[in-house]
Amino acid sequence: MNFDATSWLVAPERPCLNHNEVHIWRAVLDQPLESIRDFERLLAEDERGRADRYHFQRDRTHFIVARAVLRLILSRYLGIAPAHLCFRYSAFGKPALAGEAAGTELRFNLSHSGGMALYGVTRRREIGVDLEYIREDVEVEEIACRFFARSEVERLLELPPATQRRAFFNCWTRKEAYIKARGEGLSLPLTKFSVSLSPGAAALLVVQDEPEESTRWRLQDLSFNSHYAAAAAVEGNNWRLTCWHLAALEGCDQ
Repeated sequence: MNFDATSWLVAPERPCLNHNEVHIWRAVLDQPLESIRDFERLLAEDERGRADRYHFQRDRTHFIVARAVLRLILSRYLGIAPAHLCFRYSAFGKPALAGEAAGTELRFNLSHSGGMALYGVTRRREIGVDLEYIREDVEVEEIACRFFARSEVERLLELPPATQRRAFFNCWTRKEAYIKARGEGLSLPLTKFSVSLSPGAAALLVVQDEPEESTRWRLQDLSFNSHYAAAAAVEGNNWRLTCWHLAALEGCDQ
C-alpha cells in the first residue's frame, strides 16, 4: 500500500484510535517567529536544554517545533494539556509517556528532516517512523557498502544510476523505522537485517538469527513527494493505516 499526497487527510481535533489502527501525522516545521516562542513554552526543561545544544538556529527551531507538535498531537488523544505531558526514555532514547498518561496504552514515535516532521501513534503495539529529505550530497554507494546488508547493496548496485538515490533512501528509512520500533538503537547493526528498496514494497525480508521478526512486524512505505522518503514499522499485521496532515499548528494552550 502506497500513500501519495492525496491520501493525507485533514487532521481531526479529537482523533479516535482503536487497537487495530495506526495513525501517521505530518507537519511543516518552518513556522513564524512568534509561534516559535509559544511552542518553546510547551516544552519541558530537558527538551529546552536539548534545543540549546543545536549549533544552527534553524535546527534549533525545527527541534522545538517538532517536540511541541508531538505534544499537541498526543494531547488530542489524551485530553491533557500539551505542556503537562511528561516523557521517559529507554536506554537507547526511545520516548514513551510518563506521569498521568503512563497507563494509557498509547505508543508513539517521531522523526523530522528537511523542514518536515513525521509522527506515528498506536495503542499497545510498538511503532517506529523515519523521514529523510533526499539529499544530493550523500555518497550513496559508499554509505550503503558501510551500513547495509550485502543483499541490499547488491540490489542497489543493480539498479540504474538514475533510481539508485531514491532506492537508497527507501532502504535507509525502512531500516531506521524498524530499529526505532524495536527500541534497541544500533545494538542491532544495520547489516544484520535486510529490507526491500523498491517504492511501495516496504516488506521486511530477513533478520539474521531472528526469523520470527519477519512476521512480528509490518513495514509501510509512506509517500510525501519526490523530495522525501519515509517509512513506518509497526508491530503486528492486523491493523489499518490513516494518514493525517496537521495543516494549522494552533491550539498551543498550556
